[in-house]
Amino acid sequence: MSALGVSRVRELSDGSGVTVGVVDTGVAANVPALAGRVTAVGDAGQDCVGHGSFAAGLIAGRAEDATGGGIAPGAQILAVRGTGRNGVASPGAVAAGIRAAVDRGARVVYVGAALTEGRAELTAAVAYATGKDAVVVAPAVPDAVPGSAGGAASAPPAQPYFPAFIPQVVAVEDFGPDGARPKGAPNVFAADLAAPGDAVVSIGPKGAGNYIGSGSSLAAAFVAGTAALVRAYQPRLTAAEVANRLVASAYPAARPVLDPYAAVAEVSSPVTARPMPADSLRLSARASSHAVRTRALVVASVGGGLVALIACAAVIVPLGRARGWRPAGGGPPRELPKVSTPA
Repeated sequence: MSALGVSRVRELSDGSGVTVGVVDTGVAANVPALAGRVTAVGDAGQDCVGHGSFAAGLIAGRAEDATGGGIAPGAQILAVRGTGRNGVASPGAVAAGIRAAVDRGARVVYVGAALTEGRAELTAAVAYATGKDAVVVAPAVPDAVPGSAGGAASAPPAQPYFPAFIPQVVAVEDFGPDGARPKGAPNVFAADLAAPGDAVVSIGPKGAGNYIGSGSSLAAAFVAGTAALVRAYQPRLTAAEVANRLVASAYPAARPVLDPYAAVAEVSSPVTARPMPADSLRLSARASSHAVRTRALVVASVGGGLVALIACAAVIVPLGRARGWRPAGGGPPRELPKVSTPA
């Protein structure tokens, strides 16, 4: 959490006034770190698995909690079940959860699942959410299966996962303290942002105890919390503009790294405020990196050209003086302004 500069960004925004829909295993409404800020749809106020409560703690746990609190400790949580009671998600449940969240006022929707099926109905649900001006955030890949940390050879091949692969969704991958993804973690097919997701600490579904978890679903919780901060601080930004700002303000890297302070504090510009076409959001980071490289090459080229001109002048000017500035074909010398050579 400290790597994200949470204490610094909280001076600007704590997410107050923004409701984050958590479409997951449910969120325990009586957990101290979230007390008074959880509203549940149906039976989603009970969390037998614990994942939804853990993610909600990363999003909006109170700042005074032993974990340091969530990204947006002032935000409200709307718990929506996207799984069965055993924690297994299905496209139908997730799609219904997304719709239910926005119908009840969620301006940010966090989805904890990464599914291989259900593209059509999840795409329709995401379109419904974005049509109601909600930001949707989801993990780019599932969390690593327990016991799969045996190395890259045990990681499943990269493939699209839903709803993250849907263009309007902010897709998030995780990384560890060393900046790399854990060994054995699922390979990423496509993602917009990277955020901490290895050995992060948050709350459980009961009591005041804390737990440790890992995975892209937890990294996505940090991004959802940051989206709440931006929506609270810049309420006039549309969902598309918020999604673009999260990516455009990120630390430049092979995969842009979430920067909550920059996302909140950055002054609107044609880059950070303009919504991108739905099918190009994930290209923004690559385009940004390409632009940086292009500017560097231009600067290097201009600098190299100036060095070459100075070098040529150092050779040509003395020769010209020796010839009296006569042209190669002969004729009287011409009066030219004096040129000083570099020291």
